[in-house]
Amino acid sequence: MSGMTNRIRPHLWFDTEAREAAGFYVETFPSSRITNTTTIHDTPSGDSEIVSFELLGQGFMAISAGPLFKFTSAISFLVSCSTRDEVDWLWARLGAGGQALMPLDSYPFSDRFGWTNDRYGLSWQIMLARELEISQRITPTLMFVGDVSGRAEEAVDLYASIFPRSAVGDPMRYGPGEQPEREGTFKHCDFTLDGNRFAAMDSAGPHDFTFNEAVSFLVSCADQAEIDRYWEALSAVPEAEQCGWLKDRFGLSWQIVPAAMDEMMTKGSPEQIARVTQAFLKMKKFDLAALQRAYAGA
Repeated sequence: MSGMTNRIRPHLWFDTEAREAAGFYVETFPSSRITNTTTIHDTPSGDSEIVSFELLGQGFMAISAGPLFKFTSAISFLVSCSTRDEVDWLWARLGAGGQALMPLDSYPFSDRFGWTNDRYGLSWQIMLARELEISQRITPTLMFVGDVSGRAEEAVDLYASIFPRSAVGDPMRYGPGEQPEREGTFKHCDFTLDGNRFAAMDSAGPHDFTFNEAVSFLVSCADQAEIDRYWEALSAVPEAEQCGWLKDRFGLSWQIVPAAMDEMMTKGSPEQIARVTQAFLKMKKFDLAALQRAYAGA
């Protein structure tokens, strides 16, 4: 997958269905696979299952950690397809047992498009793409609603200033007479963070949801300096800081984790994984040296 670094991965929070959902997504999308499943014990949610998987070459993680958060369409996943048949197949699969938000139809921006929540509540936009070469098939799309409606541009500029290899595309903006939208705010804007494509949009309508921890973005860091830098740049809600998680000033959740932790949690013995888990449960920002000591049993 050209352009994808998998250094920023979407992380999905389920009550108990992480493994089942990952299996369903892997069966739904071609060129997809589950790469690892680990259970961590004695967390505040009890035993939590963590599943790493790839969809169309892009990395994802899912966790079963209790009924604390529900998916909302504030974050959706836009799937770019090159044929109508593919759109229709994905729409039928992902929409089964779910809830359609925009019916499968022809729209000004795509000849074949639909937006649906799947059976788990996760939100998908399925679109027949107009460009011939699709560099990244699945684009996480952030919808700024409620208190943060109208701030998509500010957020995109902030994120692009923090991550390397970032770029902001040419935004489509709301014009006059598109109430309740504010003129000049983002109707849609593509942007790239560290080689990963995202999109952002403002929506001023009455929504009973906003960003929450059900979808977060996991950033793999090479060393402590990188952990410190991202943490400092993004964290804006002190009471949300725990176990490597933070919330930024727009309410979006991020996890800032050492890349070495992937290795520890997938290759470690049950004892090593247990020690690392007990170490990180006490942390807000991750301390890489302390995690390595726990892993080594020092």
